[in-house]
Amino acid sequence: MKIQQLLEHYGIRVNPFSQEDAQSDHIFQQHCASTIYHPAWDKVLGDCANPSTAVVFGEKGAGKTAIRLQLINAIDAYNQTQPQHRAFVISYDDLNPFLDTFRDRLRGKKRHPDNALQEWRLWDHMDALLTLSTRRLCNVIADEDTSDPDIRLQQLKELPRLRKRDLLMLAAFYDQSSDQSHWRRWKRIKWRLGFFAPGVHWRIIIGVVVTLAALCVVLRDLPQDGLTGLSVLKTPWLYAVIAAGWLPWARRNLSLWWRARRITRQVRILEHSTSTMRQILSRFPDKEVDGQPMPSRDRSDDRYELLAKLQRILKPLGFTSIVVLVDRVDEPHLINGSAQRMKDFLWSMFDNKFLKHPGIGFKMLLPRDVVFYLEREEKEFYERSRLDKQNLIKGLEWTGESLYDMATNRIRACLDENATQQTSIRDLFAEDVTEQKLINKFGKLRVPRHLFRYLYRLMTEHCNNSTEDSPVWKISHETLEMSIESYQRELEAMDRGLGTG
Repeated sequence: MKIQQLLEHYGIRVNPFSQEDAQSDHIFQQHCASTIYHPAWDKVLGDCANPSTAVVFGEKGAGKTAIRLQLINAIDAYNQTQPQHRAFVISYDDLNPFLDTFRDRLRGKKRHPDNALQEWRLWDHMDALLTLSTRRLCNVIADEDTSDPDIRLQQLKELPRLRKRDLLMLAAFYDQSSDQSHWRRWKRIKWRLGFFAPGVHWRIIIGVVVTLAALCVVLRDLPQDGLTGLSVLKTPWLYAVIAAGWLPWARRNLSLWWRARRITRQVRILEHSTSTMRQILSRFPDKEVDGQPMPSRDRSDDRYELLAKLQRILKPLGFTSIVVLVDRVDEPHLINGSAQRMKDFLWSMFDNKFLKHPGIGFKMLLPRDVVFYLEREEKEFYERSRLDKQNLIKGLEWTGESLYDMATNRIRACLDENATQQTSIRDLFAEDVTEQKLINKFGKLRVPRHLFRYLYRLMTEHCNNSTEDSPVWKISHETLEMSIESYQRELEAMDRGLGTG
C-alpha cells in the first residue's frame, strides 16, 4: 500500500509531513504561516511600530526559522499599512561569506576553527549589519536589473546632499559586488546619485600649474639658446619649486592612504584594497569627510555613529525603525554546530547598549545548545547584557495540544478543494486511539520537526503492513505504540550526541 493511496482516501492531495525545514516547506509558507503560531509569538513580535529586542533559545526543529519567516510576513503587512513609518528588515542569517573572509584574514594558529571565532568582536557584527543594509541600498542604485519593492531609486536621488555623502561613505566601507570592481561600482553609485564635487582636484591643479609655470620660466630662452638651453633643467631650485607645488597633493594622499589602510585592516569581514579605498576617499571634499566617523579602529564607537547615519538615510525613505533577524547561527562552515563556537560568535552581541540601540530591534533566534554556557556566566556578563530586559525566552517549548493542532492544521491545508469534511489527525487512527492519547504521545516529541518526521515514518510503517488490494485505512494502536517507542529511543540517542537532530 502506498502512502499516496492512504492520503487520497482522506482527500489529502500532498503529504503534510514530508518537509522538515520551514525554509523549504511550501505547505507552511503558502498555507500555515498565517494560521499556526507558537504560544510565545506575541512576545517575540512585540510592537512593529516600536520594535523591541527578543532573545529566543530553541532546540533544533523547534520552529526558529518558521518564526523568522512569520516575522518577515508580519513586518511586511505592517509596512503596507504604514508606508511612512515602516521597519527596515536586516536578515542576519547567511553568515558564511562574513565568517569565511574573517577567517582568511587571520594568521597562524588564529585561523584554526576553534580559535578563529575567539577573535570575533562586537564591531564585526556591526560591520556585517552595515554591510547587509548598505548593499541593499547600493543594489537599487548600481544594478539596473535589481528591483526592491520597498526602495525606489528616485527616493535615493532626492536625498539631501549630506545624506548622499553618508550613503557614499557607507558604500566605500561596506559595499561589495562580484560583478564589478569596488572602484567602478562606487563611481557608478556616485554618478547615479548625482553627487558632484568638482573642487576635490584643486591640489592636482595647483601641482600642474606650478610645474608648468616653473618650466615656462626656466625654458623661456629655449628658442634663442636651442638645445643647449635644456641645461637649465638641471637647476636644483626648479625641482624644489615643482616639489613645493605638489606638496599639498602628496600630504593629502599620504594621509588618505594611511586612513584607508587602517579601514581595510579593521573591516575584517570584507576584502577591500587600500589603494582603491584611498582613491574613493580622495573623491570627497575635505570639509565633508574630515572628522567623519570611519571604521578605522578596533572599537564600536565609530560603528554606532555609522549606524546612526544609516538610520538618518533610511528615514526620508519611510523607514523609522530597523529590525534585525538573527537565525541559523549553527549552520556556517566555521561553526558547524559546535556549541562552543556558537558561544564565541554570539557572546559579543549580548551588550545592552547594542541591543537597546534607539530605533533598532533585534529578534535573535538561537540554538538551545548555548544555554549551557549562558547559565554559567558570572554577574559581570548579566550586568553588561541585561538579558532580563531583552524579552528572554530560554526554551521554545511546544505542548502536546499545540503539536496536535499543528498536525491537524497541516492536514487541512493539504485537503483537496472539493473536500466536504474537515479531516483531523485523529481521523487517521483506529477507534481505540483517543485524541488525548495522541496529545500525550505528541507531547513527548517536543518540537514540530520530530512530529513531522515521526508521522511520516508512522504512515510509512502502516502502509508497509498493508497491500494495495486489501488496504487498511486506520492506523492501529499497536503500530502507534511500536513506532513511538522506536522513535523515542532515537531521540534519546540524539540527545546524547549519537545522532543528528
